[in-house]
Amino acid sequence: MDDQQILQRIHALVEEEHDLLSRRESAGPEQHARITHLEETLDQCWDLLRRRRARQSAGLDPDDAEVAPVAQVEGYLQ
Repeated sequence: MDDQQILQRIHALVEEEHDLLSRRESAGPEQHARITHLEETLDQCWDLLRRRRARQSAGLDPDDAEVAPVAQVEGYLQ
C-alpha cells in the first residue's frame, strides 16, 4: 500500500465515521462498536503513513513499514 492508497483509505474511513457519528443518538451497540473499530483503524492508518514518511525521509524503503497492532498505536502518548 503506498501513501496515496493509505490516504484514500483514511478519507473513506473518515467519511463512514462522520456518517455514523451524525446518527450516534439513535445508534445501537453494533454502530458504537463500528465507530470504535473505525477510530482504531484510522489511528493505524495515520501511524503507517507517518512510519512510511519517516523511512523515506531517512533514505529507507517506505514499503518496509508495517502496520502496528492496535494495542501499540492506541498506547502512544499524545
